[in-house]
Amino acid sequence: MPLPDQPDFPEPQVPLDWRDEAIPVSRRFDDPYFSLSGGLEEARHVFLAGNGLPDRLSDGFRIGELGFGTGLNLLALLLCHQGPGQLHYTSFEAYPLPADDIARALAAFPETTPFAGMFLTQWAAGHRTLHFPGLTATVVIGDARNTLPAWTGQADAWFLDGFSPAKNPELWSPALMAEVARHTSPGGSFATYTAAGHVRQSLAEAGFTVTRQPGFGRKRHMTTGRLG
Repeated sequence: MPLPDQPDFPEPQVPLDWRDEAIPVSRRFDDPYFSLSGGLEEARHVFLAGNGLPDRLSDGFRIGELGFGTGLNLLALLLCHQGPGQLHYTSFEAYPLPADDIARALAAFPETTPFAGMFLTQWAAGHRTLHFPGLTATVVIGDARNTLPAWTGQADAWFLDGFSPAKNPELWSPALMAEVARHTSPGGSFATYTAAGHVRQSLAEAGFTVTRQPGFGRKRHMTTGRLG
């Protein structure tokens, strides 16, 4: 279940650079929001296939995410969800991007257009609970170290998509990985692009069976896991 209320404070400004005029790069973390080799295919390889999706999707299936970014993972999920039933998506984001920047980033992925328009209309209007055919998404604004422990829900699959652990270590701490496990249903899964040893160790200590998998693009490895 989503948090009942969103924090009532101005959302922080997000300074960006643009690589090749299309790929947003966070100045705060000096890291791109998605793979330089292709963000949509990365989302499908890492987060969808890494969690066994869409095969596991069913009515009431719950997805959790650390790092909403441009919403590209959400759109990749919407594109693959063709069956009946309602999905629930909860994402935790400390630095939400303005709609204009998201629109510029998503323009590189015309395949997302059917859902991107619905997303951007709601986002630009200030909505952080987003409604789509077959899916409701809630973006929880604030530091996940505070907002995830306060969340009363659970996820059947996690997309762990914060900036690089070397540049954004707070989002990969052992304490936060333990919170991910605490908010995972029995037999639930996670997938992430990183194969950093300390992240794998923290997830294993939190109770996941952790597996290193072939990565996307130039990355040799990524990580997946199941709880229990």
